[in-house]
Amino acid sequence: MAGDELTAVVVDDHPAVRAGVAHWLASGSPPIRTVAEGDDVRVAWLDGADADVVILDLHLGGTTPALGDLRRLAAAGRRVVVYSMRADDDIALQCLELGALSYLTKAEGAEHLVEAARAAAGGRPYTPPSLAGALAGDRSANRPALSARETEVLVEWFQSESKDFVAHRLGISQNTVNSHLERIRVKYAQIGREAPTKAALVARAIQDGLISVDDL
Repeated sequence: MAGDELTAVVVDDHPAVRAGVAHWLASGSPPIRTVAEGDDVRVAWLDGADADVVILDLHLGGTTPALGDLRRLAAAGRRVVVYSMRADDDIALQCLELGALSYLTKAEGAEHLVEAARAAAGGRPYTPPSLAGALAGDRSANRPALSARETEVLVEWFQSESKDFVAHRLGISQNTVNSHLERIRVKYAQIGREAPTKAALVARAIQDGLISVDDL
């Protein structure tokens, strides 16, 4: 982030939506400046390459969701908020697993989109009402066998700004925190429920009843 200014690139195939999102972001406090917008994901790699946040519509002129584009953006370290017409629990969870920091439906207004963008700019997940419903409705019977310490580290990390703070709170080293989190990810991967990002781990923990949305 350049100084205190937050920036975004908006990728959506409807000009009115792009204009509305840019206006909402600019009206927030602090404002988020839209540095590029367009109907093709390439704008996020070109004019919007340095933006703090990517606001991404899943359907860009077609019926097939742009999950491959989301995967590539997340893999490159981009902070993505998916903003979609689809109120579909399965697709919302899939987007989190691919690395999105939040999933909002277009029925959710300016307040939630701005909060999601601001959180994403700081590398944090954001849970709007529709996503909370998706997560609360998914109670997987296929849960990893986490130790009490692993669960404690996980919950502390969700509620903290940094791993260093978790280490201080629990009286352990940051390397130990990292080791616990890596083992947790391995355990989820071993049962076919990968959680490569913090947002995905939040989703898994809510699904498995380790935390509630109110705890975040």
